[in-house]
Amino acid sequence: MGSDGVAEKLRAGAVPTLEMVAAHAGVSRATVSRVVNGSPKVTPDVTEVVQRAIEALNYVPNRAARSLASRKTQAIALIVPESAARVFADPFFASVVQGIALHLADTDYTLNMIIESESQSGKTRRYLLGGNVDGALVVSHHTGDHSYAQLSRTLPVVFGGRPLSDTESDNYFIDVDNQHGAETAVAHLVASGRTKIATIAGPQDMPPGLDRLAGWREVLAQHGMDTELFEVGDFSPASGVTAMKRLLAREPKIDGVFAANDQMAIGAYSAIREAGLRIPEDIAVIGFDDDIYGATATPALTTVHQPSVEMGREMARVLVKLIEGEPVDTLTKLKTSLVVRASA
Repeated sequence: MGSDGVAEKLRAGAVPTLEMVAAHAGVSRATVSRVVNGSPKVTPDVTEVVQRAIEALNYVPNRAARSLASRKTQAIALIVPESAARVFADPFFASVVQGIALHLADTDYTLNMIIESESQSGKTRRYLLGGNVDGALVVSHHTGDHSYAQLSRTLPVVFGGRPLSDTESDNYFIDVDNQHGAETAVAHLVASGRTKIATIAGPQDMPPGLDRLAGWREVLAQHGMDTELFEVGDFSPASGVTAMKRLLAREPKIDGVFAANDQMAIGAYSAIREAGLRIPEDIAVIGFDDDIYGATATPALTTVHQPSVEMGREMARVLVKLIEGEPVDTLTKLKTSLVVRASA
């Protein structure tokens, strides 16, 4: 049976089978079986061809189909496409996991966490398609990368963070109102009399980085202030140090800075002090997240509270509903709030 025969059967309403996937991919039935079962004996290029055929035909392996029908696994996968060092150093991930665990505690589902490097993505896909879990949660700072979006055709998937493009809008996302949170922070700086307000933006290939920069620009534009006084970091403290040094070199009269997360704000503290300036007397600083580092900093950091625990709880709630066939919204946006402390 060739590709034409497969297409004809699908048009006739046939359920995709292992044989049809093999024909579509141009490989043997045994090869498809090995890919579905996660065998390491299949080369990466052949595995990729088979995975594309599986997604193109919306094929669900028998084992996964039985599990999804009966929910016998009672397991949910949490996929974190970040390095282990970043996951365990960043309070954001701990808060999201806490929220997920809080919701699942009242259900029969258990949570399997997979911290994934780029080289592991194929193994993770095979695991998810192998009938080991009933659904998946995907959370990462790099929310523009929804490489698991296609899996939603065969497995319920919920993402933490909205998509970077509208082509993924048929998936399910839980996000916070990043732009409004940034606008609130910058409006606070303006109201306190700051006139040279810079920002340390997050990566511009990620919706939070884009939205928080847009919020900063929106408020400054409304007040006729400079909307180009920004540097981009990567959400790490070290990038906050570097960005703040560059900003002060460009404009020594900066009197306020909004950082797109608390860790970059704490990095900015170091650069400000190294320049012989005081916080908040010379430069007021506001972050975004409301994590433990900001709350215990000296001076305590004014920040935008991001409801990370609530995000995790909502992700789990939506996924359980999807697994159980209940209707849910494709995008849920959570509110932020400003926490005023000594730094601004």
